[in-house]
Amino acid sequence: MPHLTSHSTSPTTLLTQVRAQYLRRKVGLFALQELGVVAPLLVWMYRDWGGVGGGTAAVLVILLTTGFQAMRWRERQKRTGLPQIARHLNRKFPQLEESTELLLQPEEQLALLPQLQRQRVASVLPQLPLKEAVGESFKSGWILLSLGIALAVGLWFLPDFTQTTEKTATTTPGTSANVQEPVAQPKTILAAIEQLNLRITPPGYTRKAPYAVTTPSFKAEVGAQVTWTVQTNQAVASFQLVLGTQKPMALRRVAGQENTYTASLPLTQATLYHLRLNGQASDFYSIEVIPDEAPSISIQKPKQYTEILFGEPQRVTVQATLRDDYGLRSADLVATVAKGEGEAVKFREQRIPLRLSFAGQPRQVQLNQTLNLQALGMTYGDELYFYLQTQDNYRGYTRTEAFLVEIEDTTVVETMDDLSLGVNPNPEYFRSQRQIIIDTEKLLQEQKSLSPTVFRERANNIGVDQKLLRLRYGKFLGEEFESAIGKNALPPELAEGHTHDDGHDHSIPAKGGTEHEAKMDELLDPYLHKHDQEEAATFFEPAIKAQLKGALAQMWEAELRLRTARPKEALPFEYKALRLLKDVQQKSRVYVKKSGFEPPPLKEPEKRLSGDLSKVQTVQAQRQVKPQETATGARQALPRVAQLRQGATPSAADAALLERAGQELGAAAVRKPGAYLRALQDIRQLTQAIRAQRPLCLDCLTRVEAALHRFLPVSTKTPQKPVSSGGPKKLAQDYFNRLN
Repeated sequence: MPHLTSHSTSPTTLLTQVRAQYLRRKVGLFALQELGVVAPLLVWMYRDWGGVGGGTAAVLVILLTTGFQAMRWRERQKRTGLPQIARHLNRKFPQLEESTELLLQPEEQLALLPQLQRQRVASVLPQLPLKEAVGESFKSGWILLSLGIALAVGLWFLPDFTQTTEKTATTTPGTSANVQEPVAQPKTILAAIEQLNLRITPPGYTRKAPYAVTTPSFKAEVGAQVTWTVQTNQAVASFQLVLGTQKPMALRRVAGQENTYTASLPLTQATLYHLRLNGQASDFYSIEVIPDEAPSISIQKPKQYTEILFGEPQRVTVQATLRDDYGLRSADLVATVAKGEGEAVKFREQRIPLRLSFAGQPRQVQLNQTLNLQALGMTYGDELYFYLQTQDNYRGYTRTEAFLVEIEDTTVVETMDDLSLGVNPNPEYFRSQRQIIIDTEKLLQEQKSLSPTVFRERANNIGVDQKLLRLRYGKFLGEEFESAIGKNALPPELAEGHTHDDGHDHSIPAKGGTEHEAKMDELLDPYLHKHDQEEAATFFEPAIKAQLKGALAQMWEAELRLRTARPKEALPFEYKALRLLKDVQQKSRVYVKKSGFEPPPLKEPEKRLSGDLSKVQTVQAQRQVKPQETATGARQALPRVAQLRQGATPSAADAALLERAGQELGAAAVRKPGAYLRALQDIRQLTQAIRAQRPLCLDCLTRVEAALHRFLPVSTKTPQKPVSSGGPKKLAQDYFNRLN
C-alpha cells in the first residue's frame, strides 16, 4: 500500500495549519471591533467627563467588552476543531469528494476502499490553495473601527455635556468654586513654597463640580480625588507628601511649568498629612472625610399593626417620605401574603411597583399609594407583611421594619357550636351572622331591580335565618324556649317538642290563683321536673353571659326589622351582633396553668446543726489580672515634659521620646483634629529645637502636657477580694466543731 513520503507534509498538519490561520484571522477581527469600542471611551476618560464616576464607568465598559471578545474567541476556538475544518474544506473544494474526514482516522483501521480514497485525498490536498479556504473578511471590523474613531474625534471637540446645574460646588467656608484659587499664606507651610493649590474633584454620586480649598486642613467627600499643585521659588531635589504613617509619595514635576510639582490621590479615610521639602517637614494638617449617609424612610401610614374589620374597605394607604443627602436611585415595596393557619399556612412574596419617579435622582420623594388587598389575592383571615426599601446613587441601602395588615376573620365565631362537647354529632345547618350580613347587603343592592313582593319575601327569609341563629346561640344561655322576646314562657301546647303526655309537668298557675295555691306550688317545686332557665344557666361566666345576651338582643332587633321589610335599618344591629360574638369568642379562651418543678423536701432533722463538714470542700480560685499597658510612649513622655517645663536640661533621648508620643497622639488627631492637631505641631517644634540645641517654647510644653493628659485614659480600680485575717476564720471553725 503506498504511503506519503517522509519529506512531504502530513495531511493532518495541513488541517492544523488551516485551523491556526482561521483562528488568527478571527483574533484580528475581534481586535478591530474592540478598538472601535475602546477609542471613544478613552477620549471620555481623558476629558474627565463625569468625574470619578464617569471614568470608573468607562473602565468597566472597556473591561466588559474585552472580556466579552475574549469569551467569543475562546468559544470559537472550542467549536473549531479539525473535524469542522475538514467539513469546511469539503464544502469549499469539490476535488476532495467529501472525504477529508478520512485523513483524521488511522489508516490501519480503514477498509481497502476507504484507504484508497484516503490516499487520493492526501495527494490532492497539498495542491489546493488552502489560504483561500479561510475566507474570513475583516470588513465588519474595519467598519466598527471607523465608526469608533469618528465618534472619538467628535467627543474630542465636543464640550462637557455632563456638567449640570446640580454640579455646582457649595460655597462653604474654606472652599471656592474657582479651581485655580490657591491656598492662603503658602509660605507659612514652608518658606520655599510660593503657591499651593488644592483641587477637590468630588465623586460622581455627589453630582458636584470640582472646587478648590483655601486652607491646608480641609474636608472632602469620601471617594473624592485630591490634587496638590505646589510652586516653589527654587528647584528642589526632594519633594514628598506624607500621609499619616503611610509611605511618602513623591511629587512629580509638571511638564511645561518651572518649579511646579503635583500629586493626586483618592480620599478614602480621614488622615493627617505634611509636606517634606529637601528634608524639611511642614506642620501636620488634617483631612476629614464627609461620608455618604444612608437614605432614610419615614412612614406616616399605616401603623405597625392594622386590622381591617368586616364591612370596611379592604384597602390600606401607605404614606412615606424618602430622603437622601445626594440623591435617591430606586425604591421597592416587598409584600408577603400569608394564607391559611397552623401547618397549612402558605406564604407568597411579591414586589409591588411604586408610583414614584426617580428621574434626576431627587433628594426627597413623597410616597402616597393605596394597596388593594383583594387585588393581591387576600380574603378573610389573611395577613399581609410588607416593608419599604430604598437605595441611593452610591452604596447606601435602607429598609424599614415589617408592617402587618390583617383582614378580620369572622368565620371562627361559628365554631362556638363545638362547645356542645359532641352531644349532637350531626348539628342542623344554619346561616352564620356574617352570611346574614352579606345577604342583607346583597338585597339592598338589588332592591331597585326587585318587585315589592319579592323584596319583602327575601327580607322575611333573611329574618327567619336570623331567628334560627338567635335560637341556636340562645341554647348556650339555657333558653330552651323563646322566653327572652318579651314573654316569661310559652304555652306548653305551643312549645316546640313538648306535648301534654310527655310525662313532664308543664302546668302554669292560672291568673288570679289564691295564695293557698301559690304556697302549694312552692312545696311541690323541688319535686317537679323543670327544664333549664336563662338565669340559672351556668355554662358561661356572668360577664360573658351578659355580653352574649346583648348579642341576642341585637339579633332580635335585626330580625324585627327584617320581618317588616326594613333591611337597611337592620344592618347596624347585625354588625353590632357580629362584633359582640367576636368579643365573646376572644374572652372564652381557657387558661391552663403550667406545672413546674417541685424540689424534694430537705431532711432537716438529720442534717440541721449536725456540724458535719467532712464533705464540704473549700474552693480556692486565684486569678491574677495584669492591666494592659496602652500608650506607653505618651505615659513615659508626660513626666519628662513636666520636668522640661520646670527647667530640666533636654537631651537627645527626649527628642526620640517626644517622637514616639507624637506617633501615638497622631492616631487620636485623625479622629479629633481640633483637640490634638496643635499639640502635634508643638511636638514637632520641640523636637527640632532639642536637636538644634535651641531654647524650648514654654507655651508649647504646656500645650503638649495638657494634650497628653487628655489623651491618656482615666485609670479605674479593679475589684479585688478583701484580705481578711485568720482570727475570725479560726473562731468560726471552732464554733462548728463544738456543735456536737
